[in-house]
Amino acid sequence: MILRPRLKPRVGLDLTPLIDVVFQLVVFFMISSVFNTAPGIELELPDSSTSEAVEVTEVRVTVASSQEVYLNRDLVAVSALGETLRQWRDEGRLVEGTGILVEGNREVPYETIVTVLDEIRRGGVGEVSLITASVGDER
Repeated sequence: MILRPRLKPRVGLDLTPLIDVVFQLVVFFMISSVFNTAPGIELELPDSSTSEAVEVTEVRVTVASSQEVYLNRDLVAVSALGETLRQWRDEGRLVEGTGILVEGNREVPYETIVTVLDEIRRGGVGEVSLITASVGDER
């Protein structure tokens, strides 16, 4: 009499523990990552008690000092800012109606901010918003 086993060995790989570990890693990296709009450029924004939240646009002018002006992340001379914006508009990188966010360091002279605003208007942009820190907002 020949006896055959009823149960056949099941060969397979259980992926449930692997999926659990990958999910935990994804959650860990999502929680521990820092979201910063303009990394590498540290500013102390002036306070404003009447500031409002503004939807972030793609065009941001950062005035770090009298000699350092950034258009998004590119270092630009203040005198060339208007021409650069005009070129962006001609290339289609700056869509009509797009506003520009201007942020300046607290120690930057007022004259520099006015010069930057004049250059932005020479570039053909009418909507300009100034970024400030809310009172009690620590940066």
